[in-house]
Amino acid sequence: MKNIFLFILCIIGLFSVGCNDDEEVTDMFEYHAHIYSPNNAAKHLKDTIQIRVNFESHTGETVHHVKVRIYNKVTNAEVFNEPNDAHVHATSGEFEFSQELVLSQENGFMEHSDWILEAKVWGDGPGVSEAMEEIEFHVHPEM
Repeated sequence: MKNIFLFILCIIGLFSVGCNDDEEVTDMFEYHAHIYSPNNAAKHLKDTIQIRVNFESHTGETVHHVKVRIYNKVTNAEVFNEPNDAHVHATSGEFEFSQELVLSQENGFMEHSDWILEAKVWGDGPGVSEAMEEIEFHVHPEM
């Protein structure tokens, strides 16, 4: 009986050590997403916003994947999701995303609505060292 108990403890110990090693590997990237624009100030329908986000690894590792999306805070309807291919593989440890967007009905925006811009960066596999930053903004009627 003692031998079986010791065997089970050894197996549990091996799995615990293996899990800790995996956690250290996934934290090596220390990613961060910095949203420079737009800001959270109110906007108006027909405004053109500049989307500018800097993704980086604080340890200088490769920035593998990035995604910038805008969705309605209430309905979760997504109106922007770029880049098309999230795998950017920036070996410099930094990747800057920049694009203009018109806040129009044609692009899915509505007056008197709240929106979230989400910037996400992650490693070479889904969820690996994932980091995310968000800003919220309101869209008023056209001026």
